[in-house]
Amino acid sequence: MIHVAEFHLADFAGYLAAVLVFLTFYMKTMIPLRIVGIGSNLAFIAYGYLDGLYPVLILHVILLPLNTLRLLEMVRLTRQVRAAAQSGLEMDWLKPFTTSHRTTAGEVLFRKGDPAEAMFVVVSGRYRVVELGVDIGPGEVTGELALLAPEQARTQTVQCIEGGELLQITYEQVKQLYFQNPTFGFYFLRLTTQRLFADNIKLENELVAVKTAGATAMPG
Repeated sequence: MIHVAEFHLADFAGYLAAVLVFLTFYMKTMIPLRIVGIGSNLAFIAYGYLDGLYPVLILHVILLPLNTLRLLEMVRLTRQVRAAAQSGLEMDWLKPFTTSHRTTAGEVLFRKGDPAEAMFVVVSGRYRVVELGVDIGPGEVTGELALLAPEQARTQTVQCIEGGELLQITYEQVKQLYFQNPTFGFYFLRLTTQRLFADNIKLENELVAVKTAGATAMPG
């Protein structure tokens, strides 16, 4: 009776393992895939042990910690992305990838249409986006949109209003950080999206103001 029970239990473990492996092919996201993969590892370990299939047992004893490690990495990555969605750019880890650039009042940092190779983080001073009349201060970023622009040309002119310090980071470094650091990558996407929305809202408000002024000036 014991042998029969072990036989049926081994069969159950084997079929369960096969079903779980089959399910992994339908997983579209990595975390559920890893969880199901861990389940299949455990089922195969039970199957190999109960049926004396030691190559299967050894293989999945090796794969189990690997799948567990990858699951922990994906959970950590998800937390980093969530943190990036709720916070700003941390300067401490970014500084090693930048070079310092001192500016003086009246200096034009770049002009609209210029070829672009870097973006800047403001450490001190004040800078103005000439076309929009918007000021940029410490902790803010400028020059990032050209990385996404056609022909990688500057989309606006930025002039220094009050002298200060900028941290310059090249687009090549931005690309490397984008793929290597999920926090920076998600922050960069959020930064460019917010910038585009802010510029669009400002232009819409200016258009409404022009229309309103035109309607008021028309004779009644």
